[in-house]
Amino acid sequence: MEGFFNFVSLEQKTRYTLGKTERLKSRKEIEQLFKTGKSLSVYPFRVLYLFKHLSPPVDNNFEKTCSPLQAGFTVSSRNFKKATDRNRVKRLMREAWRLQKNELQSLPNLAQQKLSVFVIYIGKELPNYETVFEKIALAFKRLIKLTGEGY
Repeated sequence: MEGFFNFVSLEQKTRYTLGKTERLKSRKEIEQLFKTGKSLSVYPFRVLYLFKHLSPPVDNNFEKTCSPLQAGFTVSSRNFKKATDRNRVKRLMREAWRLQKNELQSLPNLAQQKLSVFVIYIGKELPNYETVFEKIALAFKRLIKLTGEGY
């Protein structure tokens, strides 16, 4: 009986993942995001976002191939010449996103919509993790406020 209760408690834990389907990789969607998406700034980040209405699923693999919340991250090579520095900043941004995205995913407005987000680091110096986490949290609060207003 004890093993059963451990299994139930594992199911109720919040999972902090950033899987393949949650990453914004489609060139078409990224271009559309840059053309028609809206943006907000929380220094040292610029956040582009776009809400799209989800069409009904055509196939059974819809859940596996499409997530209602997708994110992409980038850092300018103009500000950071070394790829290791750019990769470090992107890793910090992805980690902060991974740990905080559940509050954005749980919004009821995302049930019939898809939210694509692209986070651009526009700062000129290497940030520490606390700064990245804090600023991503501010960007989340602003996105939640915009989502609550019906964008």
